[in-house]
Amino acid sequence: MNIDTRIKFRHLLCFLEVARQGSLARAADQMAVSQPAISKTLKELEDLLDASLFDRSKSGVSLTEAGLAFMRYAGPCVQALRDGVNSLREGEYAAGMVRLGVLSTVEGLLVPEVVRRLHERHPALVVSVLTGPSAYLLSQLRVGELDLVVGRMTESPEIQGLTFEHLYSESMTLVVRPDHPLLAQGREGRSLEGYPLVLPLAGTTIRKHADSLFVQSGISPPRQRLETLSLTLSRRYVMSSDAVWIAPMDAVRLDLRSGELAELDLGLQEPGGSVGICSNASLPLSLAAQWCVEVLRDAAADYREGRLP
Repeated sequence: MNIDTRIKFRHLLCFLEVARQGSLARAADQMAVSQPAISKTLKELEDLLDASLFDRSKSGVSLTEAGLAFMRYAGPCVQALRDGVNSLREGEYAAGMVRLGVLSTVEGLLVPEVVRRLHERHPALVVSVLTGPSAYLLSQLRVGELDLVVGRMTESPEIQGLTFEHLYSESMTLVVRPDHPLLAQGREGRSLEGYPLVLPLAGTTIRKHADSLFVQSGISPPRQRLETLSLTLSRRYVMSSDAVWIAPMDAVRLDLRSGELAELDLGLQEPGGSVGICSNASLPLSLAAQWCVEVLRDAAADYREGRLP
């Protein structure tokens, strides 16, 4: 079957924006056009494909099975065309760009080192980093808005259909401020009950590993807790309170080494999960993204061997 030449670039852009926003009105705002124009363009595409791409409801729109199938190809197609245009331009595009989705588990240690090495090897390279929950980052990877996603995400349902490369395993640990009352007690007498807890957001991959520590300790999470993926907020709150932070080792390694935080030994051990690189196999990696993968592998090897700062 030949590709219908009536399918235009604007049809693909409209489809992807509606899928991204989950709303015709929000997609219209993002594309600076009227909602009727969005509806008309979307209907044209569905007529040309002879398929319904979205289910409509009062709360918005969601992709149909046909829409999900079409999105696997529409996103990479649009991004490939953008890359082709950019490769012919000079000036700001000549340097190349890699777009990384970064989970909180790696933004404190691994990724800064990766960016440093990338700029050392490729001085003109632009590295664009987007942080957030794995579900959001993987959805952006799927539609071609990101080149790679780095972090702990193997248990996220959104990873289905994407490619994952393991880099290293990372453990969880419990940390407190250096003069925390629990540090003066013997390990056998320590209990987390009565102290505020800092946890990853509910529903995230890393939260599942944090919750397993509660199962091991036989206690229920207290009502007083902070749930966040922000390392900056978590760090400052723990340093200024009696809170206990259940944190990925990558996020606190330097703080433990400098003495700004202290590890709380309760005789528990949670091995954590697999940290790695997720990519969209249906979209060929740009040269800049390939450079990034190489550096990620090198930095991860140093991490496993304990050679990172």
